[in-house]
Amino acid sequence: MSTPSFRLYNTLTGQPDVVEPAEPRHLRFYACGPTVYSYAHIGNFRSFITADLIARTAQAIGWDTTFVSNITDVGHLTEDDVADATGEDKMAKALRKEGQRFANVWDLARYFSDALIDDWHALNLVEPDVRPRATEHMQQQILAVQALQEKGFAYETKKGVYFSVEKFPEYGKLSGNTAEEALVEGAAAQSRDTVQDPEKRHPRDFALWKKDEKHLMQWHSPWGWGFPGWHIECSVMAMEYIGEQIDLHAGGEDLIFPHHECEIAQAESITGKPFAKLWVHTRFLQVEGEKMSKSKDNFLTVRDLIAPEAVGGRGIPPLALRMTLLSGQYRKPFNFTFDKLRDSARHIQRIETVDQLVQQALAEDAPGDDFVGERLGELYDRALGAMLDDLNTPEALAATIEGVKMLQGIGSNLSGAAATSASEWLDKINQLLGIIRPQTEDADASKDETDPLAEKVEGLLEKRAQARKNKDFERADAIRDELDEMGIEVMDSPEGTTWRRKVSV
Repeated sequence: MSTPSFRLYNTLTGQPDVVEPAEPRHLRFYACGPTVYSYAHIGNFRSFITADLIARTAQAIGWDTTFVSNITDVGHLTEDDVADATGEDKMAKALRKEGQRFANVWDLARYFSDALIDDWHALNLVEPDVRPRATEHMQQQILAVQALQEKGFAYETKKGVYFSVEKFPEYGKLSGNTAEEALVEGAAAQSRDTVQDPEKRHPRDFALWKKDEKHLMQWHSPWGWGFPGWHIECSVMAMEYIGEQIDLHAGGEDLIFPHHECEIAQAESITGKPFAKLWVHTRFLQVEGEKMSKSKDNFLTVRDLIAPEAVGGRGIPPLALRMTLLSGQYRKPFNFTFDKLRDSARHIQRIETVDQLVQQALAEDAPGDDFVGERLGELYDRALGAMLDDLNTPEALAATIEGVKMLQGIGSNLSGAAATSASEWLDKINQLLGIIRPQTEDADASKDETDPLAEKVEGLLEKRAQARKNKDFERADAIRDELDEMGIEVMDSPEGTTWRRKVSV
């Protein structure tokens, strides 16, 4: 069958558009990463997973991908919902709260950058081809600001270098913010003491370079010591690694304005060309029907959810968290609930069981016909078609679960030929959705490295096996009860004993 077009909702045009790379069958796209002043939360990762799924879907139809996702490791201001942000520096605030944990802001940025990448891998996201850091691209940012100044789009004051929005008439074409609306917003920001600059020409103008002797991160520039504005970083890094025109730009809906609007203004003023053809934005996430907030004690980081209970986490299987986050289509508001998380954990356990059955059947290579291949092929086509239709993840998951349940019903009666088709189907679904198995194939080694309980569990299982061999069933049952209290589910079968952690949500 012919592959349908890949369509994504384009914020710029307000409609689903066909993804048409400038270079045929090679999608080049950029996704905004976080400012690394704390652990990334599940709302961040819902957006990151959207970018991951774009890459996976493109690759599933045979396209090459160049995927760039940055790390903003330069401190920026806390109230960044306006074009020229105000408030306290995010990283300086984090450093003050952390006390003696970090020697300086550079150490803090490195630590949370590494934590981000660890969580990224735990949730089975594809690794970007390039993960640029803002601090490593300072020269390019300075040159970009100079170019804007030379072209007449920027001007210098005693407090910084600003982009002149009046020089870019299309400002607002992504967000829909009219000049009048932006003027009100800009005037409100201008009235705050922290952003007063009498030399600033217009309230809507935003900073490209800031001069602030109190800022903890400083670089020398043609305008003296200072640091870049938040928006210039992504424009520069996207163009550095993808080119002056990119196929697609992704991020959370909170970035539409001001961040992405300002990116467009900067990039297009430098090059005179359209910056990105498609703009894809992930909607906000709530937790149990409420806005996620530290004050409401519902602020959930990936780290807190997937860490073992023995070290203070909730012990959620990372793939169960991933499945939960992609169970809602990216373009609709998503209500994250622990009921959904429990459902996902059960599905992941079912998938693991089926994967084991398939591998066992492959090893045994029983004779017989392939009586599952055709149906599994139909289910894969259904899942892929759903992903090509604006990343319809609920439909793709439904097709996946249907196939898994079918294989579970067949159980140990799979022939070698059927097991081969089932294994290939699981591999293809995993490449498309990333929920069948983690990137590492060495599950036992991974378990030993990440789960402090593993060694103790294996020791108790050895003692239980010996007790059963000695027909000391009372002792064996006592050990099983002890494991149950530890949150460990023991599964006996003719092939041996396996175990897994129960989900505590």
